[in-house]
Amino acid sequence: MLIAAAVLVPWRLVRGGKAADRRAVLLALLGGAFFAVDIGLFNTAVLRTSVATATLLANNAPIFVGLATWLVFRKRPRASFWAGLALALAGCALIVAADVFSIGPSGAADIKGDILALTCAIFWAAYMLTTEHVRADMDTLTFSTLAVVGSVLTLLVVCLVLGLPLTGYSGRTWAALAGLGLISQLAAYFALVYALGHLPATLTSVGVLAQVPLTALLAVPMLGEPISLPQVAGGILVLAGIYVVNRPPR
Repeated sequence: MLIAAAVLVPWRLVRGGKAADRRAVLLALLGGAFFAVDIGLFNTAVLRTSVATATLLANNAPIFVGLATWLVFRKRPRASFWAGLALALAGCALIVAADVFSIGPSGAADIKGDILALTCAIFWAAYMLTTEHVRADMDTLTFSTLAVVGSVLTLLVVCLVLGLPLTGYSGRTWAALAGLGLISQLAAYFALVYALGHLPATLTSVGVLAQVPLTALLAVPMLGEPISLPQVAGGILVLAGIYVVNRPPR
């Protein structure tokens, strides 16, 4: 996040932009804090469970986006929402059950990773809803800059409280962090913020689900993680549920 901020902050200062009111600024910073919690939980989850499972559960955000739209913004979902929610939850239960009853000492740790990944989906949904709300009155660069500052400050506090080292990493690790900062955070999320200024969060949250099957496939050759039958079945149920939730009415 700091690497992305090192690009966004000077870019915003040089380019300038429309001044935002105090409420919008605070919401943008809050959105960054939501995203920071999402990142922290997900990065911990992938160390406790498989990458495929963590990515799948973390991308249940469309379900939470739908719930928040109903409970917070008082927009009652269609009947298809409840059918999709049931499918997605059934898929999550299947994935978690497969991890709990898996053979080997890692089974006990998997459930912790699953819970962390599913929890981060809530904060991911909060980030997208906040972004969609603020982007109506704020340009992409300004929001991205404020959000990344909120993320940096939040994660810095977490690192200091937990006593996590911020230096002393190898050159290969710093190269990986640079890739994450410039590609995943700067390029990908700048594009996401732009999209949320033109599309509703319910639709955008479904679009990013392309990373779920892609991550699972890449984890096989890169990390040597096999894809089990329960993962496949659970993943199909989750994706089917999310599709039903967001399917446009006929």
